Amino acid sequence: MQSAEESHEPRLDKARHVKYWTRCLKTLLPHHYTGNESNRMYLAFMIISALDILDAWSTVAKESEKKEYVDWIYHCQHPNGGFRMWPGTNFDERASEANAKWDPANVPATYFALAALLAIGDDLTRVKRKGALQWLVKMQRPDGSFGETLVNGQIEGGRDPRFGYCAAGVRYILRGDSEGTLNIDGTSVQDIDINKLVGCISLAESYDGGIADEPFHEPHAGYTFCSLGCLKFVNRLRTPDGDTSHSQPTAPRDPHMTLRWLTERQTDLSDPDAELEEADNDPVSQTHEQAPKPTTTSQSTPPLHQSPDKTTLLSPFGLEPTPLDAAGMNGRTNKVADTCYAWWVCASFSILQQPNLWDHSALQKYLLDKTQHPALGGFGKFPGDLPDLYHSCLGLAALGLTGLEGIKEVDGMMCISKDASERLPALWKSW
Repeated sequence: MQSAEESHEPRLDKARHVKYWTRCLKTLLPHHYTGNESNRMYLAFMIISALDILDAWSTVAKESEKKEYVDWIYHCQHPNGGFRMWPGTNFDERASEANAKWDPANVPATYFALAALLAIGDDLTRVKRKGALQWLVKMQRPDGSFGETLVNGQIEGGRDPRFGYCAAGVRYILRGDSEGTLNIDGTSVQDIDINKLVGCISLAESYDGGIADEPFHEPHAGYTFCSLGCLKFVNRLRTPDGDTSHSQPTAPRDPHMTLRWLTERQTDLSDPDAELEEADNDPVSQTHEQAPKPTTTSQSTPPLHQSPDKTTLLSPFGLEPTPLDAAGMNGRTNKVADTCYAWWVCASFSILQQPNLWDHSALQKYLLDKTQHPALGGFGKFPGDLPDLYHSCLGLAALGLTGLEGIKEVDGMMCISKDASERLPALWKSW
């Protein structure tokens, strides 16, 4: 007979999650978000997408409220194309060339706005589609990377794959994955330079299969997802089956190495304060008067890929998994598990069409037993942490990739429900 602990099955407390996201939608956010006031579109996307994934959007928001939310998003649309991150920079009738630099459209905000509109069920008819695509071309640098904003003709912001992902996502939503000049309302709209964009991603690939923010930097799960998602958006993803028939540049160079790097991200090391014991045979640190080896304050275990008996590598690599208890995902080698990486890693597997190369049950247990907040709903970054919008949305989206009962299936490329992303083909056809 199984003990209570052995028979325990992790459970999503859906009612508490719906209450958590309803509070986020309809009341003031905690004071910690004051510093994110200028990132409201980012917060709005997470709230709307999460409620849609929970299949609670239609019950939480009345029809009149839905209209108000949609109107707010469109109020953030920039007259020259794209969307603002919040309405606080909108000068309306006071707008001029002199103050234009304080009111630019924003690449991530534009993706969040369009994705949120899809999650709500909007038909995008009010989107300035031509202006947005023309503006998007201006956001690409000569080296192929994308920035965040355009100020006085200068591209501002970082050049890492996050911006490339959002730019490619905007392009995908507004025109699909077809390449070349597009005719919109009698105007020829130029396409972005996809070859250079792919080149940027290729240069940031690491020897071990992961992808970094730029060449020679350490690979990171978040950047790997953004890179793979970007490639998928523009139809330049090289697949694990070895298909190299595409006549244009593709990436990553070796998808199997990328998959292997991703499998190494699942780990049962989840205590952020745990210390790994130093090797007692390290010749550099040893002296004739060797101090006693320090003890740790808590039991710590190495990442799964460092424990052959706990590997998650499956048949493509000739190994079979050993059943695990709770195991989350980390973002880099030798790091602890963190709720958000459950999304960045598992969605990367989804994009590469290899959804079974990780332990679904162990991840569900990690999220539902360790980082799901038992009283407030939502998810924290680490076990015991209070929930926040970022980790709560990505934790929920990751569970949507595991087929967890009670929530919608999630599109691993877009971080919205499949119900929302599947509206796109009809929209493309109407255009």
